[in-house]
Amino acid sequence: MNSKGNLIGLGIMAVAAVAVVGASGPIYNSIKNAQLQNAAGGEEITTVSGEAEGYGGPITAQVTLAGDRIIGLEITGSQETPDIGGAAITSLTNSILENQSLEGVEAVSGATWTSNGVFGAIRSAMGEETAEDSDQAAVQEEIQASGITHGLGIYSNGRLGPGSDDQGVGVYSFNEVAAYVLFDSEGRILDLEVDQLEVATPNYDGESMPGFTGFPGQSYNADEDHDAVVDTVLEQTEDTFLAQVESWQTKRERGSSYKLNSGTWTDEMDIFEEAFKGMTIDELQQWYDAYCSDVNGKPLFGTSENEEDIAKYEAFSDEDKAALDAISGATMSLNDAHGNILGAIIKAYDNRRPVEAEKIAKIGLGITNTGRLGPGSDDQGTGVYSFNTQVAGVCYNEDGTIAGVYTDVMEVATPNYDGESMPGLTGFPGQSYNADEDHDAVVDTVLEQTDDSFLAQIDAWQTKRERGSSYKLNSGTWTDEMNIFENFFAGMTTDEVSNWFAAYCSDVNGRPLFGTSENEEDIAKYEAFSDDEKAAMDAVSRATMSLRDAHGDILGAIEKAWENAKETNITVSPAE
Repeated sequence: MNSKGNLIGLGIMAVAAVAVVGASGPIYNSIKNAQLQNAAGGEEITTVSGEAEGYGGPITAQVTLAGDRIIGLEITGSQETPDIGGAAITSLTNSILENQSLEGVEAVSGATWTSNGVFGAIRSAMGEETAEDSDQAAVQEEIQASGITHGLGIYSNGRLGPGSDDQGVGVYSFNEVAAYVLFDSEGRILDLEVDQLEVATPNYDGESMPGFTGFPGQSYNADEDHDAVVDTVLEQTEDTFLAQVESWQTKRERGSSYKLNSGTWTDEMDIFEEAFKGMTIDELQQWYDAYCSDVNGKPLFGTSENEEDIAKYEAFSDEDKAALDAISGATMSLNDAHGNILGAIIKAYDNRRPVEAEKIAKIGLGITNTGRLGPGSDDQGTGVYSFNTQVAGVCYNEDGTIAGVYTDVMEVATPNYDGESMPGLTGFPGQSYNADEDHDAVVDTVLEQTDDSFLAQIDAWQTKRERGSSYKLNSGTWTDEMNIFENFFAGMTTDEVSNWFAAYCSDVNGRPLFGTSENEEDIAKYEAFSDDEKAAMDAVSRATMSLRDAHGDILGAIEKAWENAKETNITVSPAE
C-alpha cells in the first residue's frame, strides 16, 4: 500500500531546488491527492507546518503525515544558495520521503547548516523537541573536583587576506582569542569558555565583521554595502576611531550573523568546549596533533582534498574515525591565521591560580573594547592613540556571588607612544605612522607597514599582565593593583560590584576615592562618605587605577561576564 516511488515522485513534483514549485490546478491537485491517499494506506492524513533557521534565512516545512509517517513534504528555503543549500533541500526531501521519517537521514556534506534547518523545520512542524530546546532543558552533570584553579589566556595574531578588494588593495585582520578555563588538581579541564575578537580592514565584504580604518589620520578602502566592490575611501577621525572601536563585537556577540559550515561560530566552539572537558593540556595537545590537519588546524573528517590531510586521515583506525563523531559539527580551525584557540587555552593553563569555593554554578567570559585619544601628541604634533580590549573570566557560587574573577587587558598604541613596553601597531600594510623607537619622547622615523611587519607587531603584543614589572602604576604593577580589586570583589554579586563602583569611585575618571583627588566633584563625593565608609576603603587602598575610563572598561567586562554566564555544576571536594 505504501509506495515509496509515489512518495519520491510527489516530492519531486512538489519541491524545487530552492523554492516550492508553484504547481496548482485541478489535474495537479488530483494526482497529488491520489498519491497521498495511496501512501496513507487508510490512515488519517494531517498536514502541519514548521520553521527553522537555515544558512541564508528561514526554512519552512509543510509536512503531510499518515500517523507518524511522513508521506508528503514541501520545503521552502528561498534564501539558501541554489547550488549548495538548494541542492541539499532536494536531496533531503527525497531521502526523508523514502524513509517516511527523519530517522536515518543524514545531513548533506558541505550544507550542514541548511540540512539542520530542514530537520529543525520538520521537527517544529511535528511538535518534536528541537536541538535548541533540548540544550536549554539539559541539566549539567555534576563534576566533583579538588584543588580548583582558573586561568585566563589571550592569544593575538594577524591575518593576511582573504585576498584583495576589486581595486587590488589587500584585506587584512587581527585576531584576539580569549579563553577562560577551570582546572582540577591534576590539571584536567573542568569547564571553559572561549571567545574571539576579529577586526578587519573596511574593504572586507562580510557584513557583520568588525572593522578598523586605522588610527586618526589614516585611511583605507571601504566596501560599505558588502558587495565586494569598493565604494569609498574612509578617512579616520578621532570621532570615527572611537565609534569603530566601541562597536566591535566578538564572534559570540555576532551570533547568527557569523555562520560556518555546520552552524554559527558559537555552535562550533561550544562543541569543542564540551569535547575538551576532562582533558589535560598535554592530552588536548596530543588530540590536536593526532586528529587535526597539519595544514590548517581543522579536525579531519575525510572531506579534505589536501594530500597531507588525506594521508593523515587514511592512517586513522576505525576507532579513531568513530571518535571524531563527537565533534562532527565542529569544522573550524583551532589554530590558523583566523586565530589560535588552542594557544589561548594553553596560556590559560600557564596563568592558572587557585579558586576558593565549595560549589561553582556558573562561569562567564566578558570582553569590552575602548579607544583612547592620547596621551597628547608626539614632538611633531602627531597624535598618540590606543585601543584596549578588556577581558574578564568569572566563576560564580550558587547564589550568584563571585567565587573568582580573572581580568586582563590588551592595550595597543601607535608607535609614537614613548612607553617602552607598550604593544604597538603602525596600522595595516600600506599605512604608516610616526615612531619613537628608543622611547625618549622624540620621533625617530616614520614606519611603513608591510605584510611581514604587520604580522610581527601583532605576534609581539603582550597583555598588561604579561608586561609584568615593566608596567608600573602608583602603588605597584598593573597586575598588583588588579589582583587587589579581584580579591575584593570575591563574595559580591555583579550588581554589588557595580553599585560599589558607583558609590566609591570617581564619576570623573573611575578611580577609587581616597581623599587625594584635587577634582572638585571627587572632593565633594569623598567628603560625603561616613567615617565607616572611608575606613572600608582601606581594603583597596593600594589599588589606585581606574576601572572604567579611556584606558579600558574593566568593570564593563566583569558585567558582561555575568550577562554571558553559562551553567556549570562543579562541587569542590576537600583536598586529600
